[in-house]
Amino acid sequence: MTAPTLDRPTTATVATRPRRAPRASSARTSAGRTLGGRVRGGLLGLVAWIVGLAFFAPVAWMVLTSFHSETDAATNPPSIFAPLTLDGYANFFGANSGASPWPPLINSATASVVSTLLVLALALPAAYALSIRPVTKWSDVMFFFLSTKMLPMVAGLLPIYLIASRIGALDSVGLLIVLYTSMNLPIAVWMMRSFLSEIPVEILEAAALDGASLPSIFRRVIIPISGPGLAATALICFIFSWNELLFASVLTSTQAFTAPVFLTSFVTSQGLFLAKVCAAAVAVSFPVLVAGFAAQDKLVQGLSLGAVK
Repeated sequence: MTAPTLDRPTTATVATRPRRAPRASSARTSAGRTLGGRVRGGLLGLVAWIVGLAFFAPVAWMVLTSFHSETDAATNPPSIFAPLTLDGYANFFGANSGASPWPPLINSATASVVSTLLVLALALPAAYALSIRPVTKWSDVMFFFLSTKMLPMVAGLLPIYLIASRIGALDSVGLLIVLYTSMNLPIAVWMMRSFLSEIPVEILEAAALDGASLPSIFRRVIIPISGPGLAATALICFIFSWNELLFASVLTSTQAFTAPVFLTSFVTSQGLFLAKVCAAAVAVSFPVLVAGFAAQDKLVQGLSLGAVK
């Protein structure tokens, strides 16, 4: 008697047999990954919102306090739902004291705008020489620019005060313009070099072959291409100049004192001043906020220039 034979599946039978289980498993794995990615993205978004609100909370509290009366602003715990008033802003604009904020605001605007323009005029050729037409040992030059920011500001305050006193430049906006220009120039050169290094050299060579001079290349090629970088550099230099307090408080007295110095005059040793200080801080910060919102697209584009290759 012969043993029974088992029918083995042929190659065609094996090939045509459906495989549904692996496809279902792959679909479940893909769905699980998608769901996990969405959960992680949602958690990261929630954390980002919490961090953003934590940073924004002091600013919101300052704005809210500026609309409260002094008695409500000084309560402990604070009165969030206290009646709103404009007394703090009225005091800032001299309703009770008679001190006008316009001279210090004009001084700050003049020193900040003029010094920013001077910084851009000096930083752009320097950045061109260090990026597109690199000089010998350009890295040493960049380190020298950076080393000037390593000296604490208070260390150079006394020599600057003595020199300004000898030449009769104390309490003048021109002295602040020179100081702000020298303080912001190193960071401006570093920023502008990173922006100009992203400009293709072929474009500049093509313009030179067409007969364009160096001023024309600056005006028609470099400045339009590096416009976002110029806007970002100008905004940062303007903010640094507007917020500077140490040199302005020591080197000015009555004629050239700036808005941050005027802001400190609201802090007194007697009486309540929290609402007035918050109102003054909001009013002094308003020009910087307006400049930031006006140039926010250029600022983001300029700061991210060269981040993605």
